[in-house]
Amino acid sequence: MPKHVKRSYDSSGRQAKAAETRLRIISTAQELFVRQGYGHTTLIQIADESGVAVETIYAAFRNKATLLRRAWFLAGRGDEQDVTLYARPEMQDILAESDLRRRNERYATFVAAFNRRTAPLAEMLAGAAASERAARDMLTEWGERRLDVATKYAAAAAASDQLAAEEAEFRDTIFATIEGALWRQLVGERSWSDERYAIWLASLWSASISD
Repeated sequence: MPKHVKRSYDSSGRQAKAAETRLRIISTAQELFVRQGYGHTTLIQIADESGVAVETIYAAFRNKATLLRRAWFLAGRGDEQDVTLYARPEMQDILAESDLRRRNERYATFVAAFNRRTAPLAEMLAGAAASERAARDMLTEWGERRLDVATKYAAAAAASDQLAAEEAEFRDTIFATIEGALWRQLVGERSWSDERYAIWLASLWSASISD
């Protein structure tokens, strides 16, 4: 009689299901944070709307502050991979553009799309920061990341030998204008299209380019 061959355990299906559940929890948290505010959202509510036990959320994320951070990264990056937007292929392709004016145009389009994805959560964070430490910490971290991006972008611009302004001045201009406030004012309040906003933003940056 042939011996029974034990099949090796294939965990790929289980891992995929766990990843799907994790993504559902983060997406649900993001939706609730925006809809009712960070302070008014509980882990029990997130668990109920995600269809999981609250213990599952504790095991995966430990606390609500971690979920907020993950929600921000999901909104901005589209996934949970521990790779910054600056290091990703889309941004690296923009940086590979040799003509600085064209590079600015492409990056401005990139920034407009990022602001559209993150605007609801960013507005929630700004409103919650006065009373919620997690929101303040997230805004602080975003500010630090923004400065790092602006510093790297300005250094790359200076290295192209096409920058007329001081590198530090260009860095600060990038830092101030990618934050999202201008996008919310011009697109959200003044009804500009993302395309119009990106063209305007690129022209603002390109004023620092030598002719």
